[in-house]
Amino acid sequence: MKNKILLIDDEKDILEFLSYNLKKAGYKIDQAKNGDEGLKKLKTFKPDLIIVDVMMPVLDGIEFCSIVRSNPQHKNIIIVFLTARSEDYTQIVALESGADDFISKPIKPKLLITKINSLIKRIENKKAENSIIKFKNIELNIEKFQVLVDGEEKLFPKKEFEILEMLMKNISKVLTREQLLNTIWGTDLYVGDRTIDVHIKRIRNKVGSSIIKTIKGVGYKLSE
Repeated sequence: MKNKILLIDDEKDILEFLSYNLKKAGYKIDQAKNGDEGLKKLKTFKPDLIIVDVMMPVLDGIEFCSIVRSNPQHKNIIIVFLTARSEDYTQIVALESGADDFISKPIKPKLLITKINSLIKRIENKKAENSIIKFKNIELNIEKFQVLVDGEEKLFPKKEFEILEMLMKNISKVLTREQLLNTIWGTDLYVGDRTIDVHIKRIRNKVGSSIIKTIKGVGYKLSE
């Protein structure tokens, strides 16, 4: 899947130049001509990285960045400022607003791609780190849909995998049968408590019977 980059600049030539080079490098691109339009695109396009000009009408780059950073949903988006201004003050204000890096005008295509590739790699590494959950002798890889027990891969059908994932993401909590049913099967489909019990039994057979503790009359938790 292509990584997505949102370009925000009031200069049409800059947008076309960036778009051409980044598409050529394999990225999916969307554009906005000011910060206000950029905020609207942010909701629908959902970029991995944003390149935004500092000096723009309507809503400038600093204001745009501050608004984006105030929303926890956008905390993992990398923001790169595009600027012809190299004064220390501008960079300090930009960083304080939440910028991750700078690209200076005039833009050099090779330097642009090298920098963006490096920043995107940072995102991918972070995703990879977040996709692996470990508990005792169990390693669960969300990206690969894989479960290792003592280093050996075990076959987990989708529902069993999702139950184990929920338990491993909530190690210190007791998950009720209702929580498991509503999250994994949804509220539109009727599934009895017995279904959860059967799946838990199958999971125990693969990871060890002592790993998952039954809290009588409530639900299940991982045994710490």
